[in-house]
Amino acid sequence: MPLIATRLDGFIGTITLDNPARRNALSEALIQELIAALGEFRKQRVRAVVLRAPPGAKVWSAGHDVGELPTDGRDPLGWGDPLRELIREIEEFHAPVIAMIEGTVWGGACETVFACDLIFAAPNATFAVTPAKLGVPYNVSGMLTFLNATSMRIVKEMAFSGQPVGADRAERLGIINRVVEAAALEAYTYEFAGRIAENAPLSISVMKEQLRILAGAHPMTPQGFERVQGLRRIVYDSRDYREGIQAFKEKRRPVFTGE
Repeated sequence: MPLIATRLDGFIGTITLDNPARRNALSEALIQELIAALGEFRKQRVRAVVLRAPPGAKVWSAGHDVGELPTDGRDPLGWGDPLRELIREIEEFHAPVIAMIEGTVWGGACETVFACDLIFAAPNATFAVTPAKLGVPYNVSGMLTFLNATSMRIVKEMAFSGQPVGADRAERLGIINRVVEAAALEAYTYEFAGRIAENAPLSISVMKEQLRILAGAHPMTPQGFERVQGLRRIVYDSRDYREGIQAFKEKRRPVFTGE
C-alpha cells in the first residue's frame, strides 16, 4: 500500500503523508515515495507544493523511523541517509514547498518541516527536536536547518531539552509563518499557494535558489568539520546511543550514563 497520497490541481501539487499505523514515521520507504512525488511534480512544472498529513491528524509525523537507525557504530545520519536526501530534495526543489501542519511534529520530521519554504500550522501543532532523548548525534547540515529556522538560543533550548514548542510560540519566534484555526487552515494554505502560482515561476525559482545558497553560506574550516565528525563518532559508538535506541524499541525510558 502507498504510504503517501498525491494530487495535482492546476499548478499546485499536494503530498499527503498517509501511514497512520506508524504515525507517518519517516521510514526509508515513505521517504522514497516523497522524493519520487517531488520528482513527478518537477516534471509537471508545478508552481507550489503543499506537504501535509490527513485532516485532523493528531501526529503530523513521528520523525525518523528509529527502527531503521543502525546500532553497529555506523553514522546514523550520514550524507546518504534517506532523511538527508529528502531535505536536499525539498531545499533544491524548483518551487516553494509549503508545510501545512496539524498535530505533533517530532525529530527528523521537525527538520523536514523547517526545510520547507513556508509553514502554516493549526493551534494544536507542536514541534519537538528529540535526538537527545534517543542519544542520537545530529549532523552538521541538520543543525544548520534548525539554525536557519530560528535563533541559536532557541535551537539550543529545543535540542538540549527535547521539549515541544507550541504553534503560538513558534509563530512569535518566526519559526513558522502563521497560525490558522484548524477549520480554516486548508483553505488558507491553498489560497496562499494559489497566490504563489499566479506569480512568475522562473522569478520565484531563482529567488528560492539564491536564498538557499545564502542560507548555507556559513564557513567551516576542515579542522572544525573533522572535530565535529569526531565528536559525533564518540556518540554513535557509545553505550548511551545503543541504550537510547533499545529503550525506544522496548517502549521504556532510557537510562543514560554519559558513556
